[in-house]
Amino acid sequence: MQLHQLELNNFRNYRGFQLELTENRLIVIGQNGVGKSNLLESIELLSSLRSHRSNRNQDLIYWDQDQACLSAMIEDDQKLSLELNRKGGRKAYKNDKLLNRQIDLIGPMRSVGFSALDLELIRGEPSLRRHWLDRIVQQLEPIYSDLIGRFSRLLRQRSQLWRNLSLESSKDQNILLDSFDMQMALVSTRIHRRRRRILDRLLPIASSWQQHLSNSQEKLDITYLPGSKLEGEESERVWRESIERQLLEMRSEEEITGNCRVGPHRDDVQFSINDVDARRFGSAGQQRTIVLSLKLAELELIKMVYGKAPILLLDDVLAELDPKRQLLLLEAVGQKHQCLISATHLESFEGEWVRNSQLMELDSFS
Repeated sequence: MQLHQLELNNFRNYRGFQLELTENRLIVIGQNGVGKSNLLESIELLSSLRSHRSNRNQDLIYWDQDQACLSAMIEDDQKLSLELNRKGGRKAYKNDKLLNRQIDLIGPMRSVGFSALDLELIRGEPSLRRHWLDRIVQQLEPIYSDLIGRFSRLLRQRSQLWRNLSLESSKDQNILLDSFDMQMALVSTRIHRRRRRILDRLLPIASSWQQHLSNSQEKLDITYLPGSKLEGEESERVWRESIERQLLEMRSEEEITGNCRVGPHRDDVQFSINDVDARRFGSAGQQRTIVLSLKLAELELIKMVYGKAPILLLDDVLAELDPKRQLLLLEAVGQKHQCLISATHLESFEGEWVRNSQLMELDSFS
């Protein structure tokens, strides 16, 4: 997958910006605060409709403007555009044609991002690991974002329902809750299935990278910790009926707390090195290597599925890695992927990387 041109108008700190990519690798150099992360974030948004930093339009639009526009020219002369409005949401365009569904923008351009924030993936909150999982599944199944959106709405509506149940009769309460349980169980099952499947596909690739990056000293395991009890072999009917029973069993507790304690919103993922929990006992170096292995596995998996390597976005991560891991990372990405990488200093790169890369320096706000 190739990005040829990028244009930003009123996005973050960019009032007007145009970039033409002439090499397979782009090195963006600049001090903190000049907009390096914003530049890479715009490509992430165009390729996935999501940002790992913020999805609020108010955060993405230049402070005194009502609208921002991001456009990219990719291979086969396709033009992808995303319009962000302070009031009125977003609009997606392909070849200047308004798309009925924003989700249809996903597919022509895929990307894998790696930033300093991703280093919290191992030791941070479970929500970070859920969001990471969801981004990967969405890359492979764009329709998955509809499932996540549907579940989020059901969860909000369910909380609202508990607050209003005192107004309903006991019989009406049970009818309403039974209806919610059926819907939530079905959507939960489909989310659980996709999350577990993607981990099963990632594990052998990530484990191989972990062995390589640790000089065969570390064996990586990944364990899916679902927020529902998934009984027996994978089966939509069996899992759905099981989750319905669990929701019913938790009603008395949920009535008191107002919090739903069953479902994918309580999922987590455990990473182990040599059978030891990496979150609690892994060194900083081991945790960083796991994240690096996961990102490289994600990159490889997407290429396996679609036959084309996604764009790799490396946002100021070299500063967070020791010299050995810096070298291993740069060697791993090589020439196989179009790669955009930001850094504060050019000294982090070897001569070959600089000679065969397009260089752009950001000195001040655009």
